[in-house]
Amino acid sequence: MAFGNGSDEHDAEMSEINMIPLVDIMLVLLIIFIITVPVVTHTVKLDLPRAQNERLLVEPETVTIAITADGAVHWNQTRVDERELFLRLERAATQEPQPELHIRGDRRVAYENVIQVMAAAQRAGVLKLGFITDPTD
Repeated sequence: MAFGNGSDEHDAEMSEINMIPLVDIMLVLLIIFIITVPVVTHTVKLDLPRAQNERLLVEPETVTIAITADGAVHWNQTRVDERELFLRLERAATQEPQPELHIRGDRRVAYENVIQVMAAAQRAGVLKLGFITDPTD
């Protein structure tokens, strides 16, 4: 059944699209697709070997660098000079996984001393760097 624009002219062409054949074709294609998909996804049954898979969690080491009020640097409670600090930082940067570096600076330490330790860590290639503070102050 075709719908017109209300005029009685029999010779005029219809300007509207008849959607019924398009819907019929789409329904046929949908049915064909539903029928063929289970055939395509058919798999071969195998009895695969079983294995225990345990996740290996390697906790990274934590290194604490303390900077006292007089500017002395301590690596995990061992006092180190600037050269020894850089060597230890380079060694830590090559470990896998890389250790976490925690910097604890005294409240009265010069800002420059903390920045020097941070710069040495950056030059050595240490990626994990954090600060330890006292939240009660």
